[in-house]
Amino acid sequence: MNELMAARSLTTRPVVTLGGDAVAHVKDTVCDAGASRITGFTLTGRGLLSGPLKEGLPWSSVYALGHDAVMIRDRRGLVSAAVLTERRQSLRAEVIGARVLTEAGDEVGTVLDVVVEGGTGGRVVGFRVAASRRFVPGQSRHGRRVYVPRGVSATLADRALVLAGEAAAHVADDLPGLTALVAGVPGHPKGSPP
Repeated sequence: MNELMAARSLTTRPVVTLGGDAVAHVKDTVCDAGASRITGFTLTGRGLLSGPLKEGLPWSSVYALGHDAVMIRDRRGLVSAAVLTERRQSLRAEVIGARVLTEAGDEVGTVLDVVVEGGTGGRVVGFRVAASRRFVPGQSRHGRRVYVPRGVSATLADRALVLAGEAAAHVADDLPGLTALVAGVPGHPKGSPP
């Protein structure tokens, strides 16, 4: 499995060609929640005072999503930002801040971030959630921040992340824990992946 990373960490990540030319920076991630994958990125210029670019980067033009940069073959893969976002929304608009509900309709938290697979994957594999004490008991007065894998235990619909009844048994405290859950590492302390 490729490295997992928080979608918010992609903001301002440089977009670089395989030839080493810095093209832009990521402004926001565009996704298709139904298909659970990144569909592209909106971009900003590279300078301190530069604003949004009229070009966007579709996922099909991404060579690899790495820890330090988004790699592309060359600038020819860029498209009109309006075309890129025509039927898709940014993660901020679609997912960040969404309510987290149980199947019974109880609100148990808020989505803080989306976890995506790097490399050539671009899959949405989980969510970082500000969980209430009703969902995951914790020492904090306001609950805990946990990672919930996407899949059978978590589905996203209409600005709400709906968790199956057993979802509390399948949470992780950090990205390495989520990686273990998603990969199905036996003996993981929080249980096996959904």
